Amino acid sequence: MLIPVLLFIVGLLCLIKGGDWFVDAATWMAEASGLPQFLIGATVVSMATTLPEIIVSTMAAAEGSTDMAIGNAIGSVTANTGMIMAISLIFLPVAIRMSQFAVKGVLMVMSTLVLWLLCRDGVLSLPESLIVLALFVAFIIENIRSAKKLSVEEHTDGAAVVDKSRKALLKNLVLFAVGAACLVVGSNLLVDNGTVLAQLLGVSERIIAVTMVAIGTSLPELVTAITAIVKKQSSMSVGNILGANIIDITIILPLCALISGDGLHIAEQSVRQTVYLDMPMCALVAAIAVIPTILHKRFTKLQGILLLALYIAYVFVTVRI
Repeated sequence: MLIPVLLFIVGLLCLIKGGDWFVDAATWMAEASGLPQFLIGATVVSMATTLPEIIVSTMAAAEGSTDMAIGNAIGSVTANTGMIMAISLIFLPVAIRMSQFAVKGVLMVMSTLVLWLLCRDGVLSLPESLIVLALFVAFIIENIRSAKKLSVEEHTDGAAVVDKSRKALLKNLVLFAVGAACLVVGSNLLVDNGTVLAQLLGVSERIIAVTMVAIGTSLPELVTAITAIVKKQSSMSVGNILGANIIDITIILPLCALISGDGLHIAEQSVRQTVYLDMPMCALVAAIAVIPTILHKRFTKLQGILLLALYIAYVFVTVRI
């Protein structure tokens, strides 16, 4: 037991320090580029923090562990929204620009609903994977549009004074890369050792995937969120979660379907829980995070409390099934 515990501690330290470097570098990128922190969070940061989910799910699919691949991707989105975004909103509710949030928020909800509908027969076929991938293309197009529009607005409003020297560029690129690497390594150490312990206790693969592995691979987003809260950069945290969720849904499972060769098949014993519990809960927390925000033009602490309560209830039901 000593080695798993030591590796767990090393992973935790990697996450804490990596998150600090990561957010500092991403904040500098936002200031130096003149782009809003929300957009940097939804693109560059979210691509980096989803690496653990991509790695874990694609490796699981390649090894034939479809329950692990699907459970990790869906469970990560639910954890990102129901736990991590909830924590961000409880401690630091944020006002947002609809021009930054609305399209990405709608894309996130639409992605979860489309994936749920396509998987109701227990299979995500290769043609269906292309439909999901089309939503990712829409996400990229939206980011390009936002970048062009918001860079003009920021330039007009006057960007913050920031060191843009080659030394500062090199320093922050290194911090970003090392921070991202620490997040990936740290989360993998926690997931691997946590999964071993869970398996020794006789917990099923699906439960491990939607709880321990999903939360573990979402730790980069959690650390980024906590670090962003401490540094008063909550809009970056929200942008990161939105972007990470869209990437998780529109990239990971289609990739797994392609790796499997004949689509992604949910194990027969897991279809009921995956299709009628995991995916609906994923869509529900996404809707609660997005719809009231669009209507009221800001996030609220109440949203965070509701999301966290739903997530705790979901984990309780999942473990008890």
